[in-house]
Amino acid sequence: MDLFAPVSLGDLQLANRVVMAPLTRLRSGDAGVPGELVADHYAQRASVGLIITEGTFPNAESRAYPGQPGIVTDEQVEGWRRVAEAVHARGGRIVMQVMHSGRVSHPDINGVGRIVAPSAIAIDGAVRTPTGTHPFPVPHALTTDEARATLADFVAAAERAVAAGLDGVEIHGANGYLLHEFLSPASNQRDDVYGGSPENRARFVVEVATAVAGAIGAGRVGIRISPEHNIQGVLETDPDDVRATYDALVDGLRPLGLAYLSVLHKEPSGELVQDLRRRFDGPLIANSGFSSPTTRDEAVRLIGEAHAEAVAVGRLVIANPDLVERWAGEHPENAPNPATFYAAGAEGYTDYPTLAAGRN
Repeated sequence: MDLFAPVSLGDLQLANRVVMAPLTRLRSGDAGVPGELVADHYAQRASVGLIITEGTFPNAESRAYPGQPGIVTDEQVEGWRRVAEAVHARGGRIVMQVMHSGRVSHPDINGVGRIVAPSAIAIDGAVRTPTGTHPFPVPHALTTDEARATLADFVAAAERAVAAGLDGVEIHGANGYLLHEFLSPASNQRDDVYGGSPENRARFVVEVATAVAGAIGAGRVGIRISPEHNIQGVLETDPDDVRATYDALVDGLRPLGLAYLSVLHKEPSGELVQDLRRRFDGPLIANSGFSSPTTRDEAVRLIGEAHAEAVAVGRLVIANPDLVERWAGEHPENAPNPATFYAAGAEGYTDYPTLAAGRN
């Protein structure tokens, strides 16, 4: 397989196999409305095979960060419509990552007054808020009925995203946020249908995916997971439990016929990820994780050796809006500036130069 060849992920037709990973950038203001700057940022990167947006909150209490966009209000929907139109005008494809933060937040951020999670267990650490740095609060443990109401919010968010013109959604089940919290025995100590056994801990994630697929069509729905990515207090340190939990999860997802499974793991060609891929029996987007940027050589190898159908790339897509052209021609790359990743404004967001600009 060739990194620069077209591929189909469910109903999503990609011009190449380079995928823009979901990247928190915090440029959507207090109201969570993506504006023209956000539209420009994504449109600049429309030459990747697929853009996956930054994590977007499906209800008010699920907001994790100041400046994070939402998909709750009419204004947010219209903001995303402008983004989708800008990307499509340049021939790109874009799906929205729907992300519930769970306990990775604070009332001073979401403005709701409570934080929710599978169990009333706080993250050991501190969170930066508009009023300063505070300890992570002890979250409210969702009741069974509240969990199902949250599921309905995921569905409504997916419907709004498609109504805004995006090509589909990615369900965020990774990186220590709500759905990942349900999967891990460190953060999920429930004794109802959503807790205890690996099968029960996987149940809520499967139910969310099933409901979203039923609402907008499975061919437009992907899901992201990050087994063994111990982050934000979500610990998965028992290999046998990891296997049992993620086997149960993928067994529940397989019959749905989702567009793709995206796996964040330090060894995308290793036994765990490849076993999950076979069990899923559908397209895999590989992502080698946070430890180091995904390089051209790694991406070419993963596709060339048939370890994945596509590769998610983060930092180098931030710094190189024309990364596909650069990689295809083996041109030099811009270096990303981490100091501007979570800042505000155009610097480090829409001002990275393209090859074409250098030729002028």
